[in-house]
Amino acid sequence: MSDATTGSRAPRPAETAQDAGSRAPRPAESAVEVRGVDKVFETRTGQVQALDGIDLTVAAGEFVSLIGPSGCGKSTLMRLIADLDDPTAGTLTVFGKSSRQARLDQEYGIAFQQAGLLPWRTVAANVALPLELHGVASADRRSRVAQLLEMVGLGDFADRYPDQLSGGMQQRVAIARALAEQPRLLLMDEPFGALDEMTREKMQTELVRISAETGAAVVFVTHSIPEAVFLSDRVVVMSPRPGRIQQIVPMRLGADAARAARTEELREERTFFDMVTAVREALHGGSPVASGARGVETR
Repeated sequence: MSDATTGSRAPRPAETAQDAGSRAPRPAESAVEVRGVDKVFETRTGQVQALDGIDLTVAAGEFVSLIGPSGCGKSTLMRLIADLDDPTAGTLTVFGKSSRQARLDQEYGIAFQQAGLLPWRTVAANVALPLELHGVASADRRSRVAQLLEMVGLGDFADRYPDQLSGGMQQRVAIARALAEQPRLLLMDEPFGALDEMTREKMQTELVRISAETGAAVVFVTHSIPEAVFLSDRVVVMSPRPGRIQQIVPMRLGADAARAARTEELREERTFFDMVTAVREALHGGSPVASGARGVETR
């Protein structure tokens, strides 16, 4: 569990090259600190414990995926970080602030499985919505929206409406909107889960590029093991309910596979298959799985 926690907010000790794997040097500042978090839901039939004793640190600029069986509390943990719900016990901070203060300060953006675009607004107007709500001047909004649409490859679609876009394009708009206020943290709850496999892989490659360009930390919920491996610096494997952190797997994908440089070719590399197998074994509680197995979903 040492990959998940730090004893204080002081910088971590230097890691060896082997421990760091392909991960870039990590800043001392933490994007997310989760300490001793429990979440219990009250239901008509009694209490349901969704999370139990979660400890997790996400460094500034780091990409961390949460994976585990359905109902293990991945999305619940995401909602707690985003101040969409309150923990029953424990503390959460985002860049040293409470989740509530981080939300008020627009420290993070959120993208969900459904793009959630407003159908009566154009692509540009959907991306501009957070800026409008926070009183950004019209000229500044236009400039920022144009920059974001170019970043996500939709510069020529600013005047289109959501129903004129494919599912993958709608998700790009949602990502651009989440980045509108230049958040230092991006929270993503299965944003590609409804896409076909080919579009999904393309969007993964785009997200690698976008996260590298913005430098934002990312917490990403997924059911797909290959998706988690391709995107992440570390993969957090959660247990069945009550959700606990079962294991944290650093992504060691070779000296030439730093996250910012990952391309489609990585998916055919032996190191990629090895990391998929490592995550699958962690999900199965350490039980060995067939060498080179390519299991896709944890559903």
